[in-house]
Amino acid sequence: MTVMMTAARAALMAGAALAASAAIAQSAAPAAHSRLDDIVKSGTLRACATGDYKPYTYRRPDGQFEGIDVDLVASLAKSLGVKPVIVPTTWKGLMDDFTAGKCDIAVGGISVTLDRAARAYYSRVVMVDGKSPIVRCADVAKYQTLADLNQPSTRAIANPGGTNERFARQYLPKATLTIHPDNVTIFQQIADGRADVMVTDTSETLLQHKLIPSLCPVNPDKPLQFGEKAYLIPRGDDILKQYVDQWLNLSQKTGEYQAVVDKWLK
Repeated sequence: MTVMMTAARAALMAGAALAASAAIAQSAAPAAHSRLDDIVKSGTLRACATGDYKPYTYRRPDGQFEGIDVDLVASLAKSLGVKPVIVPTTWKGLMDDFTAGKCDIAVGGISVTLDRAARAYYSRVVMVDGKSPIVRCADVAKYQTLADLNQPSTRAIANPGGTNERFARQYLPKATLTIHPDNVTIFQQIADGRADVMVTDTSETLLQHKLIPSLCPVNPDKPLQFGEKAYLIPRGDDILKQYVDQWLNLSQKTGEYQAVVDKWLK
């Protein structure tokens, strides 16, 4: 019995010694570096945005950016005590610009996709959205289903390099597809009769209906495809992700986020 107790006591003492050594080593180890440290040190928060996607980001003719995510980036920057800087990009070049380190986060109605998730972290979801058609109001009854849209007689239109073009190429292979380089003027192409339909995020179809009343969303309460939007964060940077997620959580819980959304959508 005495031998067993001695052995047990020795094992406990050895375990305690190992735990103490591990604690000392952990306390002595340098803190993990994060882009968050660089942001605070530089005094600026750089956010990539395309500037062509109302109501999220829009680059005005004077070069200034505005929109939901521009306001929210300003809020995030303020929480860190730094200045926001919008870095222009394109949908086609978004991921390359982001992974090259041209910005600290990327915003502006960015859909959550697996190919982007393979190259970067996403923040917590900022909005649940989906893909819906927008057409001339007189044609709403004509384009009720995906089968209605996927016809040789349908003149579809999409902006290049993003999920709208991907959706059109995957689900509307029979339609005549035009890739229009300017996502700001693309909806006027439909209103003017040079195209029939664009499938884009439901939130964008609702806004464009307000801006161009002759255009109407088709069944916006029943999107053709589920979608979520979030911010891009450098892959592997858990510290920055945790901070952005917590800021978003507080913004959403306190009503700040919804107030910004309402400012642009209502």
